[in-house]
Amino acid sequence: MAGTIAPDRILHEMADLWVDLGKQGEGDAGVLRACSMTLVVAAEEFDDPQSIGETLAALMPEHPSRAIVIRFRQQRERELSSRVFAQCWMPFGHRQQICCEQIEITASDASLADLAAVVLPLTVPDLPVMLWCRSPRLFHLDAFGELTAIARKVIVDSAAFDKPPAALQELSAALAAGRLLGDFSWTRLTRWRELVAQIFENRAQLATLPGVSEIAVSYIAQAPPPVAFYLAAWLKDGLEAIGARPRVRFQSAAGQSAGRLGHVELRDTSGTVASITLAEGHAAEVRAGAIVTRALLPPLTDCALMREELSIPGRDPVFARTLSSAAKLAVS
Repeated sequence: MAGTIAPDRILHEMADLWVDLGKQGEGDAGVLRACSMTLVVAAEEFDDPQSIGETLAALMPEHPSRAIVIRFRQQRERELSSRVFAQCWMPFGHRQQICCEQIEITASDASLADLAAVVLPLTVPDLPVMLWCRSPRLFHLDAFGELTAIARKVIVDSAAFDKPPAALQELSAALAAGRLLGDFSWTRLTRWRELVAQIFENRAQLATLPGVSEIAVSYIAQAPPPVAFYLAAWLKDGLEAIGARPRVRFQSAAGQSAGRLGHVELRDTSGTVASITLAEGHAAEVRAGAIVTRALLPPLTDCALMREELSIPGRDPVFARTLSSAAKLAVS
C-alpha cells in the first residue's frame, strides 16, 4: 500500500471517470452531474462497507454530493491508498442518469495528521463540507481535529460513546467553542418532540403546563442514554420558560429495543398530565387527559438520520440550547 496520496492524481481520475460516463451516455439523454456539498465519512476499517454504501446511495437523490469515505486501520505504519468511482441513479420516468463522485481512502492512524492536506483539495469549491464521524475512537484522536477543521458541520452519534454524560459534556464544550455539530441522539427525538407539541396544541392541555411538577423519562438500558438526557432537558427548558419548576426522574425499563426511550410522562400534583409510551412495532401510545391515541414512529435508520441532519446545514439554536442543558443534567 502506498504511503502518500497525490490529490492531483485523484482529481485526474475523477475527470477521466466523467469522460467515461459521458461516453456511456452517448446516444441516450446523457449523464447529469449533481453536487450540493462534499460529504466526508470517517469510519473504522471493520465498519460495514455495504451499509455505508447503501446509506450514501439512498442520500444522493435528495442530497447529491461528492462523497469521500475514509476507512481507518489501527496501525503505526503510515499507509494511504485511494480509488474513485461514481454513484448513479435514474429518476423514475426519465432516461437521463444522474451521477455523483465517490472517493474511497484507506488510511492508517499514523497517516491521520496528513489527511486534511489530502482531503481539502478534493472538496468541491464554494460548497459546504459535512463530516460524518462514525467512530468515537476516531473523534477522540488528537490529529482528528485537523480533519474536522475543514468541515462546516461534524455529525456524530453520542449513543456510540462509552460514557453518555462525558460525551454530552464534550460535545457541549465543542459547540460552545464554535464547532457546528449534529448528534444522531438528538435527531432520534424529532418524532417524540412532534408528538409532545401536538398534545399541547389543545388549549385546555396547554393551560396545564405551568402546573407540571415532574418529568419522568424511562429508557431501555441500564443507564440513561443521551436521548433520555436530551428529551428531559428539552422538556425542562420549555417548562421553566413558562414558570414551571419540574424535577426530573429517570427510570430504567425492560424491553428489546436497547438504548431507546420507553416512556415519558408529565405530572402535576393531581396526576398525569400527558404521556407517550413506546408500543409494539413502530408506534407510540399518546395519552392527553382522558384521550388515548396511537402514532407512528418511523424507523430510525442511518439514512433517515443523515437526511435530517444534512437538511440543517447551519446552526440549530434549539439543539445548541438543549445540548448545554442535557450536559448539565447528566452530571447533576
